[in-house]
Amino acid sequence: MTTPDSPPSKRDKELAARRYKILEAAVMCFLENGFHQTGVRDIASKAGVSLGNLYNHFSSKHDVLIEIARLERAELDPFIRQLEKPGPVLKIFDRFVSGYAKYLSAPENIILSIEISSEAIRKEDLGSLFSENRQALVEALQRLAQRGVDEGVFHLKIEPEEASQMVLELIEGRAYHSVLMGATVRRLIPGLKNFLCSALGAST
Repeated sequence: MTTPDSPPSKRDKELAARRYKILEAAVMCFLENGFHQTGVRDIASKAGVSLGNLYNHFSSKHDVLIEIARLERAELDPFIRQLEKPGPVLKIFDRFVSGYAKYLSAPENIILSIEISSEAIRKEDLGSLFSENRQALVEALQRLAQRGVDEGVFHLKIEPEEASQMVLELIEGRAYHSVLMGATVRRLIPGLKNFLCSALGAST
């Protein structure tokens, strides 16, 4: 009998691998055709599984999105850990801005974000998951901002939470426009950092 501490069996590993393969296929379909233009059969075909096999893992296309939202949190975790590392506040902030902007500016991330965000507005459970993911990032950035205020590095004229929200919104906006306008995000990062540090009243 399998217990919570037992290592996964061969069957468990095979099921997990097939489930992940279906998720990868779904992401590819959403990127190529859009969420609403993609059917469950399209995902099954791209994954190379039968429709029945797909339904063994996900009862609907919406459930696939729910799982993608959970995977997004795993992708954000390294950024959250980065913000919580000990060390000079400005150096941590600098690395975060660079890394997060580069991550967001990958065309596939921008396209998928737009596709899923539009659906998240309509579906409360999906919207809640993505809101929780973002809030975790906001809170980590807020803690860094507060540390910066306490150490005299940042001189904020607004609350750290609001400042953190605005920082993320600006990074996201610049990443989006870098893809839309065909610009290289590396060229935009120095100006983005300078503007953000000025807005936060950073002392160097």
